[in-house]
Amino acid sequence: MILHELRLIGVALQFLTRVPVRVGFDPLWLNQSARHFPLVGALVGAVGALVLWAAGLLFPPMVAVVLSMMATVLLTGAFHEDGLADTCDALGGAVSRERALEIMKDSRIGTYGAVGLLLMLSLKAATLVALPVTWAMAALLLAHTVSRTAAVALIRWLPYAGNVSQAKAKPLAERISGAGLLMALVWSGLASAALVAWQPAWWPVVATSGLVAVVGAWACGRWFMRRLGGITGDALGATQQLIELGVLLAWVAWWPR
Repeated sequence: MILHELRLIGVALQFLTRVPVRVGFDPLWLNQSARHFPLVGALVGAVGALVLWAAGLLFPPMVAVVLSMMATVLLTGAFHEDGLADTCDALGGAVSRERALEIMKDSRIGTYGAVGLLLMLSLKAATLVALPVTWAMAALLLAHTVSRTAAVALIRWLPYAGNVSQAKAKPLAERISGAGLLMALVWSGLASAALVAWQPAWWPVVATSGLVAVVGAWACGRWFMRRLGGITGDALGATQQLIELGVLLAWVAWWPR
């Protein structure tokens, strides 16, 4: 049992990042590995936090923030950012469900995608620059964790919008189990508890981050159901990016208090 869970963590790491993990492959493993997506998010956030701290010893805050963002983008291969851009292109205009799904499959980026990605990256950088280093490090860790938990929740609760046979990752087009979602929530809970244990005064902003993730997942789910009739891989990437930004904004809002 433990060996299998370790294998699933490796599959999740292999799927969400560019880390060269060799654990074998079974289509069922990818679906099951979704329960560990928040753990991978915590690892990505930890790398971003570490680079932010180290770069801050040598460079001005803005440079350190950009280097931190570059590190996470390189680590994930801009996996979620690509999903955000495709979703902006597909849902930015008044097009039919069928046309929106076609646009999502197009590898080219359009105006909506370019503007959406630019604004997203700019806002992330602005939030991190506005925070003290320790707050920014904690915000990065939690934002990357809970945003992936929100995406897992959508996999659990919403149907796949496109043609399952043509899905890029067919196993993720199927809903995960309730136990899988519970495990994802546990990872977010552990990350939240660790931050509160580190700085007890952070409990209000940590709780707010959880609320942002819940409300954000609900809002994204309603949006995708209304426009697409369900989720796609790109929609999940957009969900992660939007909720990551929402959590960072929550930390900025709490900082003066």
